[in-house]
Amino acid sequence: MNVDKKVIDQEFLTGERALFFGKDLHIVNSIFDDGESPLKHAENILAENCAFKWKYPFWYAKNIHIKDSALFEGARAGIWYTDNVVVEDTLIEAPKEFRKCDGVELKNVSIPNAQETLWNCKNVKLNHVTAKGPYFGMGCENVVLNNFNLYGDYCFDGAKNVEVHNSKFLSKDCFWNAENITIYDSYISGEYLAWNSKNVTLINCTIESLQGMCYIENLVLKNCKLINTTLAFEFSSVEAEITTKVDSVMNPNSGTITAKHIDNLILEQDRVDTSKTKIVCTE
Repeated sequence: MNVDKKVIDQEFLTGERALFFGKDLHIVNSIFDDGESPLKHAENILAENCAFKWKYPFWYAKNIHIKDSALFEGARAGIWYTDNVVVEDTLIEAPKEFRKCDGVELKNVSIPNAQETLWNCKNVKLNHVTAKGPYFGMGCENVVLNNFNLYGDYCFDGAKNVEVHNSKFLSKDCFWNAENITIYDSYISGEYLAWNSKNVTLINCTIESLQGMCYIENLVLKNCKLINTTLAFEFSSVEAEITTKVDSVMNPNSGTITAKHIDNLILEQDRVDTSKTKIVCTE
């Protein structure tokens, strides 16, 4: 986007498709209101100190940079089918943002109404982002999260190639049907963590979960704490290094589970081949 841009300063833009097919624009101190799709098919746009108050502001767009701005609740479904979008230091009140985008970077962004947000996007980076709402990140691929905080169930269902650092999830049914998930130095609290997933690795994490980490192919835990975690690992192949006690473990398929203590170990020979699992209690 290193091109000379036409400056649009302190405008109140209304009407449908107000800047339709806008190209090479630097929009500052402006309001988009009362008109949908104002920047549909836009390209090479820098929007600073702007307010987007109407729906569908960026569809089928390219090279979009939004900074120090706000997407109000009315700007719902605002950024869809758009490639190479950076949003920083911005409030996103609108739900259903980011759908089928390739190249999404969010920095210092708050999304308090984040239901059905970031669906089926590729090449995503979130840094210092807080979101609240269910079904966040469904079907995304190639995702890196740093200092990400989520309050909302069913996040990252069907996601692939996700790397997480220093994050917190209060989320039931998170990372279901997912593949190639690696989580470092994070906190996860929620029932039924990561069912039906493949290649899930958690390192230096704290986990609280009822029936968590079941039906997983190739589950790895390294130096993890399992707090108030019950009926874990059912029908999973697991290599687990746990630094706390575990409340209960039920019918893992295979692997080695090391913990301080397991209060209730359930191994049913008519359900699994118990010879394939090794249990090591250090206390």
